[in-house]
Amino acid sequence: MNRKVIYLLGFAAAVGLGHVGTILGAPRAIMHVAIQKMSDGGKQVNQFTFGPRTTSHSRGVVRPSPDLLYSSCVYDVSRGPIRVSAAPSPDNGYVSLSVFDARTDNVAVFDSNQFPQGIAFVLAKAGQKVPEGMPVVISPSDRGVILDRRLAPSAELFAKVDPARRADSCAPL
Repeated sequence: MNRKVIYLLGFAAAVGLGHVGTILGAPRAIMHVAIQKMSDGGKQVNQFTFGPRTTSHSRGVVRPSPDLLYSSCVYDVSRGPIRVSAAPSPDNGYVSLSVFDARTDNVAVFDSNQFPQGIAFVLAKAGQKVPEGMPVVISPSDRGVILDRRLAPSAELFAKVDPARRADSCAPL
């Protein structure tokens, strides 16, 4: 075989392997960094942390919406399921809980339009024993992030919504 063809095939194989490696590895690497930042190096797991009011300088992970108030829970279901709950916001304000796995995939979304009295579910891995009577979300990974977003476009609304989000729970059963 011609030497140029061999080099070209080797280059194409390296590019193909690099592409596949990036597609498979980048989401896990991104989420690993996010989990480390959000959990204070793994110190705050299976508990919500509450971000400050969003300003034009806020840049924790992505460019956040100034109309939303953010809380997050880095979860770990390797030792068993966790119960997640979010109280409704005052004045029927909008609440959204999103579950992301270790590859950044959105696994589930719950919002106050579906659950106006508050959101509650169990997060588990496949095969774990879970209680009956609550929605169950199966995480394809041991770790990930739950993101709580609440509508709070003004300082006055922030003051009303902040106490409600502090009732959020993300804890082992």
